[in-house]
Amino acid sequence: MEGFRVAAVFSSNMVLQREKKLRIFGEGSDGGSVSVSLTLGDTELAHEVCDITEGRWLAELPPQKACNGAVLTVRCGAFEKVLTNVAIGEVWLCGGQSNMEMELQNIQDGRRFLSEDQEPNVRFYYTQKKGFLNEDFYETERQMCWKEFSEQDAACWSGVGYLFGKELAAKLGVTVGLIGCNWGGTSASTWTSRESLLADRDASVYWTEYEENNAGKSLAEQIAEYEAYEEEYQVWLKKQEECYREDPKMDWGTLQERIGVCRWPGPVNARNPFRPGGLYECMLLRIAPYSLRGVLFYQGESDDHRPRLYYALFTRMIAQWRKDFREQTLPFLFVQLPMHRYAADPDYKHWCLIREAQMDCFATVKGTGIAVAIDCGEFNEIHPKDKRPVAHRLYLQAMWQVYGLADAAEAMGPVYRDFIVRGREMELCFEYAENGFTVRGEEPVGFEIAGADKRFVPAKARIDGSRVFVSSEAVQKPRYARYLWTNYGEVNLYGANGLPAAPFRTCRDDETQTAEIKTEIHQIMEVGGTLPS
Repeated sequence: MEGFRVAAVFSSNMVLQREKKLRIFGEGSDGGSVSVSLTLGDTELAHEVCDITEGRWLAELPPQKACNGAVLTVRCGAFEKVLTNVAIGEVWLCGGQSNMEMELQNIQDGRRFLSEDQEPNVRFYYTQKKGFLNEDFYETERQMCWKEFSEQDAACWSGVGYLFGKELAAKLGVTVGLIGCNWGGTSASTWTSRESLLADRDASVYWTEYEENNAGKSLAEQIAEYEAYEEEYQVWLKKQEECYREDPKMDWGTLQERIGVCRWPGPVNARNPFRPGGLYECMLLRIAPYSLRGVLFYQGESDDHRPRLYYALFTRMIAQWRKDFREQTLPFLFVQLPMHRYAADPDYKHWCLIREAQMDCFATVKGTGIAVAIDCGEFNEIHPKDKRPVAHRLYLQAMWQVYGLADAAEAMGPVYRDFIVRGREMELCFEYAENGFTVRGEEPVGFEIAGADKRFVPAKARIDGSRVFVSSEAVQKPRYARYLWTNYGEVNLYGANGLPAAPFRTCRDDETQTAEIKTEIHQIMEVGGTLPS
């Protein structure tokens, strides 16, 4: 049938989600009838027929048990597509920006994993990284397919995703499928629909700003503007490469003085993949509503210029994804930002606010899990190479929140709950600290207290069971306390299970910062390499 297509995410070697309805979908001309069957050997596991309506079709097969070696067949008129070596197991979407995107070959011990891992029972599908719907987009999308693990094919898989999937497969004894849907340097606004952004008074600024910046420009003018930028950026990258060959330690300011200001990510217009809603349209919607067990998400760095909007933006995004994947409580496990600060930056404390928003999301949005990674950052390096702690903590969240094979005592480090003022001390109470704390050093560091003047000073901390008492000779009547309220600092307080205590502040009216943080230094984090098409 002319124009008939099965969505690219369905290919041989794919993994379908066990024990959930299986949604198989694609495009075609109205009026056609589509037959979808799933077989295992000589046994037909499921068979459904659906119609093509408004250019799309979707067949829902009943839930299936885990297995390998199944065959999915799709027929429409004279069209037939047979997909072989289909596994039914656990499927997780790996979303976010560069720390989720970081390839297995580039993480710590990644090359060893590639050469030594034997049959990890993990497969991968990468949603193509193209941010504009044109003929080239559709042509290259048709070449995308699921891959089984091999030293060559797995090299470009998400390192965090792979380590999570390998541990999960070993625990559950089923094949794990990972769908990579991530792009370095992206705001959560790029992964959210226009409607979701405009529905929130705070988050709407991402869309209204985009429209204002492109007012009066035709699509052709926006395309020409972005293509001119692409040419300029490629020239800039070559100059950057030459400078770093000459001086590998050249700082960002000196680099730009020598070769000009880096304009990445370029004009945010209809051609730029980083536009609000751009990758939602060109990546996420290309795989929805594929049946998933849940989502892994590592993002937040690129929204550090508007940290106070992140809770609204992030929760809107989660709600939108759940709607698109047709599951209101689709598990959504995310990584809280670790310690990080560039050497050239002052401590804006804007990452503190992103972390706080992420913890707020965990506390208020049903079906979410948080991997506290405060101890997993590096000074002056936004891409920590050791992804094992992050992947394992996501795995622990999945074991607790999704599979019920662990409890909170195993999956969570201490999280602040409330406080009591006792004279010159503040008694801090925590969730998930029933078994107490461990200190990796002589005494806990990172605590601060303040009186009514909101002038914070370092505090001494003493531990008593599941409580921490903080005080300072400089504060006679403590009113506020906070812990690790910094973009980058030492971390040495952990729960008895080895997971770090999460950063916090006791009250939201303690801050004196302005409403929006203005910084451009964060753009360093994604610059380099070739510009994605």
